[in-house]
Amino acid sequence: MTQSNTVTVHILDKEYCIACPQDERANLESAARYLDGKMREIRTSGKVIGADRVAVMAALNITHDLLHKQQRLDQDANSTRQQVRDLLDRVDHALADDPSS
Repeated sequence: MTQSNTVTVHILDKEYCIACPQDERANLESAARYLDGKMREIRTSGKVIGADRVAVMAALNITHDLLHKQQRLDQDANSTRQQVRDLLDRVDHALADDPSS
């Protein structure tokens, strides 16, 4: 079983201690830096006031980006599946037309 250790991260000038498995520490720290950067961008814009609102806007922006990337991956996967089907059809037709088979 993986042991959890406490990792301290800094997000928007606040310190958070989070339990995290040792092998996920780097990912957690990276995620915290990313979130901190997004929240600072929003706060600096001056359009959103209050840490709670900044956090919600950052969460919405990050979620939007994630969903958009997932949608593109799904579209790419569907396109690849169709290309594979087309290739298999071509191979099937070529084999069916081959008089030596």
